[in-house]
Amino acid sequence: MRLALVHDWLNQVGGAEDVLTELVTLFPGAPLYTSIYWREAMPAAWRDWPIHTLWLDRLPGIYRHHQPYLPLYPLAFGGLDLSGYDVVLSNKSGFCHGVRTGPKALHICYCLAPTRYVWQYDAYVQREQFGRALQLAVSPVIRLLQRWDYAAAQRVDHFIAISTDIQARIKRYYGRDSVIIYPPVDAAERFGLSEHVEDYFLVVSRLIPYKRIDLAVEACTRLGLPLIVGGSGRDRARLEALAGPTVKFVGYVPDADLPGLMARCRAFIFPGLEDFGITPVQAQAAGRPVIAYRGGGALDTVVPGVTGEFFGELSVESLVDVLRRFDDSRYSSAAIRDHALKFDRAVFDREIKAFVERAWAERRNLTP
Repeated sequence: MRLALVHDWLNQVGGAEDVLTELVTLFPGAPLYTSIYWREAMPAAWRDWPIHTLWLDRLPGIYRHHQPYLPLYPLAFGGLDLSGYDVVLSNKSGFCHGVRTGPKALHICYCLAPTRYVWQYDAYVQREQFGRALQLAVSPVIRLLQRWDYAAAQRVDHFIAISTDIQARIKRYYGRDSVIIYPPVDAAERFGLSEHVEDYFLVVSRLIPYKRIDLAVEACTRLGLPLIVGGSGRDRARLEALAGPTVKFVGYVPDADLPGLMARCRAFIFPGLEDFGITPVQAQAAGRPVIAYRGGGALDTVVPGVTGEFFGELSVESLVDVLRRFDDSRYSSAAIRDHALKFDRAVFDREIKAFVERAWAERRNLTP
């Protein structure tokens, strides 16, 4: 089976790149096609990958500021012909599912999200803090991009969604069915239980507005509860101005320190709306309950009364109400961890490989 991987862009490291790293490990030697690759700024291990870039990679300033070029991405990926491969596996949140595969090649799309820039433009603009000039330049082409994105989705043979929320969006925007395979979380090996719990709540996140860390900061300040905030980002100064004396900002949390910090907290607070959300699963792998907003990927990963609790509105008052009633002694650390292991990377590896092999076998039986 000749398999190729496709990814939107390689100029930043986040959850999408964690998935990609696992796919590269699962399918060693498979060529990887992407729009741009900022070699010097990305992990050194990536330099051993067989990466192929598109003509977008030569455009000025695109590594640091790829958003102004977003209208060009459909043209670039739409011109990429991968019909010489048996299977194309795209890891998509943008436009990379628009590659050409031909009638015989099988295209499986692991959909991190239908293109937010196209289908949730206003929210995306606010989230990424587009300048006014860029908004005015891009807005007129959104309807055209929606038509292109929908048509590209119809050429995909199989969609895999990362959560029930993304599954619903694939159906809403693309009219396509999908199965769910949760993203890989290094739960079993990296995280474990602690013999004692300390008196603090925990948030670990990039400190940017859409993560809604302000809800946790203000709620804990109002109730006088100890809160540790790990992470950095452009919203830190604003959050520090909102915080009272019980809130402590510790900046970037080293990888070696994160498991212990999670395992000792009373609970992990996950206040934003995310497509999946890896940190709540990590906290549960460390045996700690999660207090999360009732929406997005948390609906798949948090079980109320068993592994944590939900607050129903994106408001300080809603979170305060849950925190007032929260009692961490009601939860079994072992049961919480057992639940988290359902999302371990070994489960992802097994399910992705089985899906690809099964779909390819079906295609071979149907193809003359």
